[in-house]
Amino acid sequence: MIRSFKRKGLRRFAEKGDASKLNVQNPGRLRRILVALDAARAPAHMDLPGLQFHLLKGADKGRCSVWASGNWRVTFGWSGEDAIDIDLEDYH
Repeated sequence: MIRSFKRKGLRRFAEKGDASKLNVQNPGRLRRILVALDAARAPAHMDLPGLQFHLLKGADKGRCSVWASGNWRVTFGWSGEDAIDIDLEDYH
């Protein structure tokens, strides 16, 4: 289950479908990622075809990433069975 978002725009999109504050080109793909993240009970459950799931290193060690579009990634942490601190970032 999703417990927290880092950005208000991403929370607004998840709760109301408002993509106006997001820079992602494919909001439908982002919606599917958030639905999968909400259903996941462990980070490895996000290792789905086409998402390029991977664990982050360095300063972001302990966080995970999946591909949203272009350079944009959905990044998230994990606590128990919940995704936390979900963010949409261009970290390349």
